[in-house]
Amino acid sequence: MNQLEKLTLYYDGACPLCQAEILFLSGRNKANLLEFIDINSDLFDPERVGVTCDAALATMYGQYASGSLIQGVSVFPEAYRRADLPALAWLFSRKALQPILRLGYKFFAKNRHAFSSLLGPTALRFAQRGAKKSSI
Repeated sequence: MNQLEKLTLYYDGACPLCQAEILFLSGRNKANLLEFIDINSDLFDPERVGVTCDAALATMYGQYASGSLIQGVSVFPEAYRRADLPALAWLFSRKALQPILRLGYKFFAKNRHAFSSLLGPTALRFAQRGAKKSSI
């Protein structure tokens, strides 16, 4: 990987699908270019980040080590790049797909707890199994 700046992801730890994604990414964080902070924890400082808890619950935020913020769909290719997932980074960075990805993510973010109640436990189990395998 070329010189990528560390990226902190602010996620909803009360959302099983969000937890599964973070667990998956943390298992791929070999270069230690990602950091993860649950916005429901004491580690999340809205004043330091410059994002309210409500805003962070409404959409995914990332913050580069330099302090710059990114949000929504633009967080994903940056996270995937740092997790050494070039195909996903490429897919999520396609300009032609951005309108569809933004609309899909907006719908997901607004309804993530409903999706999570259906899909979250299974996704989380798969992510936990993958994490166990990668730590062996």
